[in-house]
Amino acid sequence: MFASTCLSGRVVLDLGQLHPGPQAAFMLGQLGATVIKVERPDGGDAARALGAETFAKYNRGKLSIALDLKRPGDREILLGLAGRSHALIENFRPGVMERLGLGYARLSAVNPALVMCSISGYGQDGPYAGRPGHDMNFLAGAGYWAVPSQVEDVVARPRVRLSDYCGAMYAALALVVAMMTARESGRGQHLDLSLQDAMTAWTAPGIDALVRTGTDVEDLDHVMPDNDVFRTADGRHLVLGILEDKFWLALADVLAPLCPALAAAEYRTRRGRLANKRELSSRLKGLIASRTLAQWAAVLDPEAIPWSPVPLPHEWFDDAHVRARGMVQRHSDGGLDLRFPVRFSGQWAPPSGTAPALDQHRAGILGWLAGGAMPGKADAPCS
Repeated sequence: MFASTCLSGRVVLDLGQLHPGPQAAFMLGQLGATVIKVERPDGGDAARALGAETFAKYNRGKLSIALDLKRPGDREILLGLAGRSHALIENFRPGVMERLGLGYARLSAVNPALVMCSISGYGQDGPYAGRPGHDMNFLAGAGYWAVPSQVEDVVARPRVRLSDYCGAMYAALALVVAMMTARESGRGQHLDLSLQDAMTAWTAPGIDALVRTGTDVEDLDHVMPDNDVFRTADGRHLVLGILEDKFWLALADVLAPLCPALAAAEYRTRRGRLANKRELSSRLKGLIASRTLAQWAAVLDPEAIPWSPVPLPHEWFDDAHVRARGMVQRHSDGGLDLRFPVRFSGQWAPPSGTAPALDQHRAGILGWLAGGAMPGKADAPCS
């Protein structure tokens, strides 16, 4: 673990469920904070019901205590923990914490320096604040599918939970800033993080471009025929990341012997390729579909061209670069433990340890609340 960070000695209460709240807390734990996971006694975090590995993904290294926040005694314990902690993360629907008697005003009364982060789908106010939803609902609300990204675009489900991950990242960043501010000023604050707002920060420029230029892909400069995913003859896929003219010229030199039309003068500049995007897209797709992925690898690998094969799962785990970077660790319990994806020049954080059993650290946490030492993180990290 880091010898010292701005989060060393910081205690974060994680009242989150499923994905964004627990992930934000997990990232703070990776960077040195001690995270206490507060769970329902009847089953704990809903992610536990989705399987041990799903729960472990965002909860390794945390301490667990089970509290029924509808019971006065357990609410008092939570208030006591808030009084000694630096941040609290919750992702209930707006109004739930207030109804429990645990809104920001109450928490701030017991600890003026506490930072509370409320993560919700649509925010703490606004017409949609009370709506239920999950990741894809917030993507739709943020206009994720409003702007095409390919010449022949389709609306399809993303492969990862984009709004959940996006929101967790913004939450973690905002929490670090707010905790550092509270350390200086002695005053905490309430952070209102909407998952739709977080995604909107990414999608709004594309939506604006669409509104200003029209609805046809011909008018959208970010929709490029040579920066796309292509299907190969054996049903595999490869990616071309062509953007600068120098990369197109290098690609054209390689492909022109196979398809002389790609050497045409109108394709030599990005503006020319955009002006002829449908024609160029059709030619590239037809050519790439004529050979297998292995055949294309033999042609493209020796060249300085930004291309990538789309790997199968087992191929990705065996990839030399993935292994060399060491991001993915195989934990002693058989699950994956992902390291924090930024390397610090001082010392990189080790794997995060095991996921806690429900209420595993109750005695130690209550001992800390009574003035004792904070218990260690959930088991020692594997080497």
